[in-house]
Amino acid sequence: MKIVQAACVISLALLTSAVQSEELSISDLPPTRTFDSTPKLAFGQVIRYGNKTVFSPCRDPSFTNFEDASSDGRIGKALDKLGLSAGKKLYVEVLGIREGDALKATDMNFAQTDGRCQMPGGKTEIWRASGNEPAWMLAFGAEFVQVKRQGQPEVVVPAAPLTLEPGLATFSASKDNQSVSLRFERQLCYDTMADAVFGWTASVTANGETLKGCAWQR
Repeated sequence: MKIVQAACVISLALLTSAVQSEELSISDLPPTRTFDSTPKLAFGQVIRYGNKTVFSPCRDPSFTNFEDASSDGRIGKALDKLGLSAGKKLYVEVLGIREGDALKATDMNFAQTDGRCQMPGGKTEIWRASGNEPAWMLAFGAEFVQVKRQGQPEVVVPAAPLTLEPGLATFSASKDNQSVSLRFERQLCYDTMADAVFGWTASVTANGETLKGCAWQR
């Protein structure tokens, strides 16, 4: 009888230990990951195979499905205009959300035929804008804003944060008789000379000369 009681006590102790061990393992599990629905810039190559469009991130051999999640289908239309539907491989920078095995693109930043992965601009170039006829380029950095124009001396003014509103970015500054003001609007902008499409239109005034073109984040 004592042997049976001892066995029962041992079994109960083992069961209690197992339950406590299980409770500890459950409580030690990491918290459940929440889905991040904030669009982030994604950089990579896009190509279409049959009815499927796939995206390959820069410096990453993996592939994922690419979906146009814009409200009016403008991203897909823009990429088709650059030749995606005709079989061309495109370099793209889009604002998107990773969901399962798909990248859902919500807005365009930059896309170009036969383009290569570009490194972020860092502090020296947070934004870039450019245009043609005459050729010009603007680099908007953390410390200064620089405008280069064909046949004209460059214009440099101190930088400050852009004034941001929904779909609009503005800025104005002057120093030593030099002045720059800009207006970027969230609207697809095509550069047929570069076979590229950008997410913003640009209007830049440098020392009184107004320049029109496209802008994108770096």
